[in-house]
Amino acid sequence: MNIGEAARGSGLSAKMIRHYEAEGLITPRRLGNGYRDYAEADLAVLRFIRHARALAFPLEDVRRLLALWRDRGRASADVRRIALDHVAALEAKAEAMQAMAHSLRHLAKHCHGDARPDCPILDELEKLP
Repeated sequence: MNIGEAARGSGLSAKMIRHYEAEGLITPRRLGNGYRDYAEADLAVLRFIRHARALAFPLEDVRRLLALWRDRGRASADVRRIALDHVAALEAKAEAMQAMAHSLRHLAKHCHGDARPDCPILDELEKLP
């Protein structure tokens, strides 16, 4: 199947498929005319990538997970470690975002929000390095 069909079948755009190919995550067969030819197995890989990215796995983790997925002799402990490390990173990011939201909420609470030019939000942003 061509890249358009692979895009429809995987839920990814043709541009993202080409990106993942450039990253070495997928290597479709090339026809004599140079066109990409995707097999069902390629669609499975693309769906795997799409799902992993939907869970916000970084590209390097997707690469590692793909390698483990392809390796039937893998240890599930390796997969679990990648997943739990990712959970910790997501939780840390969520905590940081909550702290930012709290700071902004506090600043907005102290802003008069009227026609006056003084603004604690801008004053605070001015202080940041």
